[in-house]
Amino acid sequence: MPLLAANWKMYKGPGETRDFLAAFEVPEGVDVVVCPAFVSLGAAIESGLTVFAQNVHWADEGAYTGEVSAPMLLELGVAGAIVGHSERRQYFGETDETVARRLTAAFEHGLRAIACVGESLEERESGQTELVLRVQVEAIADAVGAHGALVIAYEPVWAIGSGKTATPEIALEAHAFIKSLLDVPVLYGGSVKPENAAELLSQSEVDGALVGGASLDVESFTAICRAASLS
Repeated sequence: MPLLAANWKMYKGPGETRDFLAAFEVPEGVDVVVCPAFVSLGAAIESGLTVFAQNVHWADEGAYTGEVSAPMLLELGVAGAIVGHSERRQYFGETDETVARRLTAAFEHGLRAIACVGESLEERESGQTELVLRVQVEAIADAVGAHGALVIAYEPVWAIGSGKTATPEIALEAHAFIKSLLDVPVLYGGSVKPENAAELLSQSEVDGALVGGASLDVESFTAICRAASLS
């Protein structure tokens, strides 16, 4: 069953979260995860849907201002977390090492995780895509292996928020390469929209999608979920 994860990034407070989820019905044949901002996790959990946080720290507690631990998420009823999103790597100093530590902590506490990997435009144009993916995926593999609670999201960083989208062939090739390194489900996470969802999600190695901007609108995200259910 394809997995569709809605990454709302820094959008939607508790009120907007409740309004969205009151209007959203999960189409049959798909597994849906909603990933709101930390302040909206509780509101999302009220809906009964599966809820992931957008990050999780490696320590259970401590002097880590601005971070949230796995035990805190579990107490709320959160089922998992996104780890290593390209924006965390780009803006907040996330590294392969910290991604591995966060994943290890999440799994030790029974959380699920979506671990993100992907190359920049410069890396792709210089022929380094496989090298970048190998380094990122092997760091994950060395830390947690093909854990049953692990899903990887392939994010071609050059396609996020740019309006550019990897062709189905590019997605297929990248997903197949990732799976050759680590045998876990792989989601596509680069500007998925209703217009391209069916073609991307019909690729044999694509196990779902991590959806950003297009998940903020109920009709848009529903259309993507329906496309996945038919793929």
